[in-house]
Amino acid sequence: MFKRFIPFAHSQSIYEIEPEFYKRNNVKVLFMDLDNTLDSYKARVPQERTLELVKRIKEAGINPVIISNNKAKRVSGYANLLGVEFLSSAHKPFSRRIKKEIARRGLTNEDVMLVGDQMMTDVLAAHGAKIKVVLTEKVVKEDQWTTHINRIFDRPIRKYHRKRNNLVDWRNK
Repeated sequence: MFKRFIPFAHSQSIYEIEPEFYKRNNVKVLFMDLDNTLDSYKARVPQERTLELVKRIKEAGINPVIISNNKAKRVSGYANLLGVEFLSSAHKPFSRRIKKEIARRGLTNEDVMLVGDQMMTDVLAAHGAKIKVVLTEKVVKEDQWTTHINRIFDRPIRKYHRKRNNLVDWRNK
């Protein structure tokens, strides 16, 4: 039950994952969700820890790309300050835009990984695109009003998978 919600790995935060993990898994492009994975949905400017994370990922030879359901106006400013590419209005949990982006870049599904904080959007979209996904916990308490609905469904599914040890820590992958 709930197989489509089982992530490849789990992490408390995107900030604790070492770039070596991505390299071990042959990741060339890392899709990173923005709101509540990298930062609060209210943040317009990346924090120092986000700048450092992106620097370390790039130094490892991996191309970080922000992927968000948010509008281009929100995502572009943040991504430009980080010096990374972005895909806004991604329409997660649908995977069509992710698949198109992978094809546009001439990549295989094995070259790409997604990191996000929501089962209802990030994990489902990654499964639909047949790419690996790391599920994180949210980095701040507050959510956009639209996300509250997803969290209602997210909580019992996470609980179900925790009980069955399906949320495997990234260090064990």
